[in-house]
Amino acid sequence: MTSNTAVLRCEQLVKEYQVGPEPIRILDDLEFHLAQGDWVSIVGASGSGKTTLLNMLAGLDTPSSGRVMWGDQDISSLPEAHLGKLRNAHLGFVYQFHHLLAEFSACENVAMPLWIQGVNKKQALIQAKDMLEKVGLASRYEHKPAELSGGERQRVAIARALITQPALVLLDEPTGNLDANTAHDIQQLIAKLNKEVNTAFVVVTHDLAFSRLAQTSYQLLDGKLQPLHALA
Repeated sequence: MTSNTAVLRCEQLVKEYQVGPEPIRILDDLEFHLAQGDWVSIVGASGSGKTTLLNMLAGLDTPSSGRVMWGDQDISSLPEAHLGKLRNAHLGFVYQFHHLLAEFSACENVAMPLWIQGVNKKQALIQAKDMLEKVGLASRYEHKPAELSGGERQRVAIARALITQPALVLLDEPTGNLDANTAHDIQQLIAKLNKEVNTAFVVVTHDLAFSRLAQTSYQLLDGKLQPLHALA
């Protein structure tokens, strides 16, 4: 269920790279709006700028012009220390590779963002167990990443992304490293969680079937987001 609460806005977003004598424009006056609880998917050819766009949305890269807004906050000019704190509170990330910490249990990996925020260790672990139950890993609390399957590791990564109740989760090819059956299970989990938690999702994927599970699907083409159905 979506609302009109703005989570993210891109306004006339431009990103250029200087390669040789002429700049190469990757994002071209891109406009994008995301409301609370929305689920948007983005597909595009390799080199089309999908990763660049995600980095812009996450405040990991700065635009050549235009701006990225998180709620009412223009993140483009924020000092890195301020941006880091805001990112920890506002955003969750899920990548193609899970990036779990090998020496920590599933529960500890999920609790880590809460510890960084200063939440009491015991309380953080309780919340982490609740989140692991939501992603279907109630029996894997104490297992370390090496003891989990690829799909289970990705479920832990999703739980970790959601543990701080962020306004937005960015998912970069979250099923790209999984076999077809496991990828399907993770895609269905993402669809289920989008209905259960009031968090906006932006998913970058090469999987057209997965992209069409989202409420809105775009293709990144010539630096702009275009409705996927118009190009299929």
